[in-house]
Formats: sequence, C-alpha cells, structure tokens
Amino acid sequence: NVDYKYFSSHHLQFSPSQWSHRMSGDDVIKSHVTALKEGTQLARGLAQTLLNVPYGEGEGEKLDVYVPTTTSLDVPLVIYLHGGYWQFLSKEESGFMAVPLVHKGVVVVAVGYDIAPKGNMDVMVSQVQRSVVSVVQQYSHISGLYLCGHSAGAHLAAMILSTDWSQYSVNPQIKGAFLVSGIYDLLPILSTYVNEPLKMTEEVALRNSPSQLVPQLKLSSSNCDIVVAMAQNDSPEFRKQSEDYYKALESTEGLKVTLEDVPNTDHFNIIEQLVDGDYHLTQLLLKMMGKS
Repeated sequence: NVDYKYFSSHHLQFSPSQWSHRMSGDDVIKSHVTALKEGTQLARGLAQTLLNVPYGEGEGEKLDVYVPTTTSLDVPLVIYLHGGYWQFLSKEESGFMAVPLVHKGVVVVAVGYDIAPKGNMDVMVSQVQRSVVSVVQQYSHISGLYLCGHSAGAHLAAMILSTDWSQYSVNPQIKGAFLVSGIYDLLPILSTYVNEPLKMTEEVALRNSPSQLVPQLKLSSSNCDIVVAMAQNDSPEFRKQSEDYYKALESTEGLKVTLEDVPNTDHFNIIEQLVDGDYHLTQLLLKMMGKS
C-alpha cells in the first residue's frame, strides 16, 4: 500500500512548466519572466508610480503603486500578489496588469514579500496581511478593494480572505478576489522539491492551508466575489487543487464563488495575458469592478 505521492510522477504534478503545450519547461519559465518584466516596464511608463512604499519595518516589506491619471472619484484598487512557489519572483515583475487597468481608472498595487529562504510561510502570510492593512489605511478613499494572486500568490490571496482581522486595527472589506492557478492545500507539497527552501512541517502547512480555513473565510469575506481560475493545461494536481477549493467554498452557505476554466492557457500565460485588456480574465475583473 505505497503512497503514490513519493514517486516522481508526484514531483511532476508540481512542476507546472512540464505541462505547457507551447514550449519546453525551461523555455516557458524564461518566457514567463520576460513577459512579466516587459509588462511591468510598460506599466511603469503608462502609470504614475510610487515605488518601494514601505508597509512594514522589514527590508522586503515594500509595495509598488500604479496610479491612473484620472479625475474620477470612483477609483477601485487591485492588490496583486506574485507567484513563484514562495521562492522566486518579486514585485519588480508584478506591475503588468496595470497596463489595461490604468486606462480604466483602476489603481494597481504590487506587493513584495520575503520569499524563501529569507521568509518562511508564516512570515509571508503575515506580511501580505499587513500589506492589505497598510493599503486600506493609506487609501481610504477608494471605491472598492480587490485582490488578484497567481500560483503561490493565489494561495496568499486566499489566506488574506481567511484572515481573522480582530488582531489588526482595520477590517478590510474586500469586494472581489481572483485566485489564479493556486495551491490551497499545502500538505501534498511537503514531500516535494518545493518545500526544500520552505522547510514546512505538517503543522505549518496545515495552519497555512486555505482549504482548512473555510469557516474563517466565511466570517471574514462573505461579501467578496471570489473567482477561482485554472488553466486548461495546468497539471492535473493543480486543477484538482482549484476544483477542490472551489467545491469547499461553493458548498459553504453564503459565499459567492465561481470557477473559471480558462481554455488554451497553461500555468503561465493564464496570468501573463492580464496585460491585455481584451483577455477573458481582464474583462471579468473590469466587469466585477463596474469598469467594463
């Protein structure tokens, strides 16, 4: 009765680049980083930017704000949490979605956090929670607060939705959240290469798994429109993570959640395409914000 998860097929399930139909695994990752960097450079040329705004004391606790040149009073704000398996990427590649959104009068905030090995899972979750508190305090005049996270960032966004805010000075009212190709149950990654720099124990993985925190999400985020999005060519395990989390939310009374299975995408271009105003998920987000 051998546990399948210790075999290499399991390792493959958590290597998203191996499931892309567009190019080889190494190339898809290189191309991903290039696309995010180029999109972010473009956004920095289009928006007014406030870069490296501190949200905490730590060196890594900084965020970038992409401000539209708008006179409108109806200004929604989207916080973007980057992916990279909690150990790669940074806010420096995370402004790309501002490209179509600044034209529509939407503020985008790209949050930095201490990726492993510098940060551990508890630290990262605490950091992104505090980044939201800071944004709410600084931008109290916005018309609505939205979250978008990709991969590990979708996990962190789901943890934000599952926060008990009583320990903080504010209670953020998050109107909508896009959870894109995320991981919501951390237990299956404990035995994979992903956990090497994270060094999570089972206890740490459990307390940081959104799948375990649905009752708290219901208490904190019942007014939030939640979109769980997955790529057609995500690995079966990644797709299962999205499907299972969606089912857990969907079967909880009083939550608003939809599942989006995005055709002709893989784990990487499902988020890269948010640089495009005509892309399905960009359109959904604009519609949710009343900006389409």
